[in-house]
Amino acid sequence: MIDLLYPISYLVSLSGLIGWFYVQDNKRRSRMMSKLFLGGFFAYLVSLGMAQGELPYKLFVLFRDLVVLGLVSQFFSFFRKYKVVFFGLLFAMYGLVGSKGMDVLQMTFPQKAKPSKSNEAEKAMGATDDNNSIDLDVDGELLVEIYEGNTIDDIQSTLDQYGITYKRAFHPDRADFTDLDDYYVLNIPKDQVANLAEIEKQLYKTIMVDWVEENEVIKIAPIESTELPKPIKQKYGINDPGLAQMWGFDAMGIDQFYKSIKEGKIKPERKATIAILDTGVDAKHEDLAGNYKSIKSKYDKDTQGHGTHCAGIAGSVSNNGTGVASFSQNNEFVQITSIPVLNNFGMGTQKSIIDGIIEAADNKVDVISMSLGGRSNPTKQKAYEKAIKYANDAGAIVIVAAGNSNDNAKKYAPANVSGVIAVSAIDEQLKRAAFSNFVSDIEMGVAAPGVNIYSTFPKNEYKIFNGTSMATPYVSGLVGVLKSIKPSLNTAEVYDILQDSGVGTNSTSETGRFIQPGEAIGRVTAGL
Repeated sequence: MIDLLYPISYLVSLSGLIGWFYVQDNKRRSRMMSKLFLGGFFAYLVSLGMAQGELPYKLFVLFRDLVVLGLVSQFFSFFRKYKVVFFGLLFAMYGLVGSKGMDVLQMTFPQKAKPSKSNEAEKAMGATDDNNSIDLDVDGELLVEIYEGNTIDDIQSTLDQYGITYKRAFHPDRADFTDLDDYYVLNIPKDQVANLAEIEKQLYKTIMVDWVEENEVIKIAPIESTELPKPIKQKYGINDPGLAQMWGFDAMGIDQFYKSIKEGKIKPERKATIAILDTGVDAKHEDLAGNYKSIKSKYDKDTQGHGTHCAGIAGSVSNNGTGVASFSQNNEFVQITSIPVLNNFGMGTQKSIIDGIIEAADNKVDVISMSLGGRSNPTKQKAYEKAIKYANDAGAIVIVAAGNSNDNAKKYAPANVSGVIAVSAIDEQLKRAAFSNFVSDIEMGVAAPGVNIYSTFPKNEYKIFNGTSMATPYVSGLVGVLKSIKPSLNTAEVYDILQDSGVGTNSTSETGRFIQPGEAIGRVTAGL
């Protein structure tokens, strides 16, 4: 109901406001139009409040819609004395709304897949217990893999049956090494979304389709903290003022890590690149610019801030008398780059994330850091698995957040995808953070600090956030250093190092072992 209430109430508000401008000289009619506007606008506010989405996104939608209300009504008021023109424009506007406008308004918020018999069957087999609540991309609900040797034209009759449009989903440079180029994203008309299970069944019946899965919406929800962590004793031999607020450095024994590098005269074989797949990165930030490598200039900004915060944890410039520090004490070991896969409101899709993984792999990065995720169907992760394998085969190690729902990370993607290292968050007492998902059922899970994490924020600011989003780049930063010393390291080898060198927490079975960089680097250099 909400998906209809939002556009209808907005159009009623707009109609009332336009009508008021037209009849404002007639008191009785102007009162009627005022009541129509106020009633519609009240219903609009209710629908906006009840819709899916984070508060910042809803505030943006409210601002946007108010601007449109004002501009459109003023535009019509200009023509109120020219009745033919006025009503001609009015009919044209409603004609546009009738054909496309309602779709545009409803697409403001993602739609949900409807319950189906196939969902019930999956529940009976032990799959995720509330897959029906998973949001799908309104511009492309399904990802479909066509059998090798066939084309999308071979299923055109089925697509036409439901009015489905399509486009190729992925464009890997090394298409000979993956099947990702055989994937298409299908856009289901809104009046057919309720038939999603039926559409999937019909696609499989064509025999040309190898695989069908939902294109899930992914969201980030950083938890900002208002209190600085308790100051720690600075003993690291570097001069970054933010170290006093970085309790994780104490817990991870970074003093020993730095000491091992200095006394062992450890040098990188080459500088490793860590790709932050997020909302973007503020490349001009005072504490990031020196360690930043640009892939594309349009990637070098971050309106939301989440990506910049993660970038500072993974690879901020150390010992520059500014801000915070990273594992690369002398800045010789790692550099960071950005590939945005989420929009300015922290929302993306499975497709946008896989696109980012492919782009990172094609750019030959060493570590892919993804502080993101969402509820998913773990029985339908084939496209993710192919993307991770594509990245692994290119030499990249993929680190992802376990999730912030105090739940089993097995239910969340991409944490539940084979081939990734998933990261849980712990607090100052080395307990699993209250919000952190647990990694007991994850193939490769480790723990890192994720509570009261002080790091970079756009426009040379610094903020404190909580989340597995913050724990993830700590692991990515460490893995980047390890890869810089021994570039041949693969995911399994890195995970074994993190496991063997890590220490237990107050709930190790849930968190995985807590990373200890000093011990980890010792295990890498011992084999050189």
